[in-house]
Amino acid sequence: MRFARSFAAALLCVSFAAGAADPSKVLHAAFTIAETSFDPVLAYDAASITIAEEISEPMLEYEYLARPVKLAPLTLERLPEVSDNGATYLCRVRKGIFFAPDPAFKGKPRELVAADYAYSLKRLLDPALRSPWMWILEGKLVGGDEVQAAAKKGGKLDYDAPLAGLEVVDRYTLRIRLKAPDYRFPYVLAMTATAAVARETVEAYGIDFGAHPVGTGPYLLKEYKRSSRIVLEANPGFRKLLFDEPVPSNRDDAVIARALRGKQLPQIGRIEVTVIEEQQPRWLAFLKGSVDYLQPFPINFVGELLDNGKLKPELAAKGVRHELLLRPNTWWAYFNMEDPVVGGYTPEKIALRRAIGMAFNVDEFIHVLYHDRAMPAQGPIPPDIAGYDSGHKTQAQVYDPAAARALLDRFGYRDRDGDGYRELPDGKPLTIEHWSRPTSAERQTDELWKKNMDAIGIRMVFKKDQTPELRKMARAGKVQMRQDGWNADYPDAENFMQNLYGPNVSQSNDSRFKLPEFDRLYEQAHNLPDSPERTRLYNRMTDIVIAYAPWKLTHHLLEDHVVQPWVVGYKAHPIRADIWKYLDIDRSQQR
Repeated sequence: MRFARSFAAALLCVSFAAGAADPSKVLHAAFTIAETSFDPVLAYDAASITIAEEISEPMLEYEYLARPVKLAPLTLERLPEVSDNGATYLCRVRKGIFFAPDPAFKGKPRELVAADYAYSLKRLLDPALRSPWMWILEGKLVGGDEVQAAAKKGGKLDYDAPLAGLEVVDRYTLRIRLKAPDYRFPYVLAMTATAAVARETVEAYGIDFGAHPVGTGPYLLKEYKRSSRIVLEANPGFRKLLFDEPVPSNRDDAVIARALRGKQLPQIGRIEVTVIEEQQPRWLAFLKGSVDYLQPFPINFVGELLDNGKLKPELAAKGVRHELLLRPNTWWAYFNMEDPVVGGYTPEKIALRRAIGMAFNVDEFIHVLYHDRAMPAQGPIPPDIAGYDSGHKTQAQVYDPAAARALLDRFGYRDRDGDGYRELPDGKPLTIEHWSRPTSAERQTDELWKKNMDAIGIRMVFKKDQTPELRKMARAGKVQMRQDGWNADYPDAENFMQNLYGPNVSQSNDSRFKLPEFDRLYEQAHNLPDSPERTRLYNRMTDIVIAYAPWKLTHHLLEDHVVQPWVVGYKAHPIRADIWKYLDIDRSQQR
């Protein structure tokens, strides 16, 4: 990203009024799920990541308007210098970037330096933190395995021990050495999980650092009520940052680029976020003007928003804007492969999972629950992602309850007591526990699952909890079955397949799928650039997923975004979450 930057000698002494952000301008946003943690290495859901990205900064980012997406330096002087065929990355941190003021700094300005990134990356390897993002570095850094093994043996990671894969060359230069070439590693350096944190603040707040994040980003956390309300204010010490991206060829995007050109970022002084899980209250809040945009739009009310795919005239007349985002995403229902009922790799266990998948009507699910704002998933990899093969067809979406019943009969899942529900092959009761959130939309999904499972004689019961707890339970292997999904962290198929990679169990692999053949193919693909050869490996991996059925693939969601007329510069990004620094409020348009 091309930015013009200048720096004051003592940024932390600059008053709030001296910055570009106007404290009287407030952006009101609504999250559909509760947050978990604002610690970059622990932020795992969309809500947490959105906040963490505004507070803490990785080395790289994606240009705001470039499509297809394009990496650019964020806190680096330029993109990393690559050598050793993609195994070594030299990163030069820009001078004059400072962390937001915090008591941990004892009243002194605290500059961002290379050692901060070395420390932050080491945190991803710390077994005590159990980061769900450990997979992005684990097994990759030269010397990383040894440091991690010592931490596991001694019960504590030695952050002062030298690590050959993270060499602090000088105050502003970090050399990252990988054990093997990784052509996608620059994407890792743009992920929230690799954002810089200061060791002083982490040690000062301890396990509660996730509720007291301190970073170098455009905003800082001002108020926080868990699972309810989050308030950010513009960072008074944020560096001078002027928008200077190229003007895109797309007409609408060009208008945004011209409006932003030369503007100092951020422009809005305060962000107020409320957690509104139910769809109707979110839509009503938007209609009342108390929420400035909805992303994604509540699907159950898409009929009130669109007419034949276009914004309704009465909304357009008010200046409301609509945008459709084809975000790279895939959704599925996963089975715990370590569970004694639905897990396992023997034929009868595979048959049970495949029968459950064959009995679930994805077309009805998309039509009724998503009002046709989704497309069936034929594999784990979504369209428009490097490694996706539009010509590779699978049998992922076969809906055939009759065949499902026959498959269950064949492998001994029969109704022995005549109550209408099948038992396990050994005669013990068969009950599937499906976990979901206590929202009206997910209750509708539960009803469809029950109807489909009743049709093949499988008893399914439903357990409820909030998203943060469900994610904790999943990582601990305590969820038998649940629906979940993944938005791309970077535009590559690897980012989706890593959710099934064996070593990622208790991180991103919630199904706890461990298959040596799949892992071998994943590792082979990891060492290749985007190519037909790599795509063929991903096709084979997709076939394995369909065959063993750790997931019942469901859909790729289409996102409708709706924006109030007074919000200036809004452009949904398919990867990055932190767009607030680009937005402005036109108070003359506010109702």
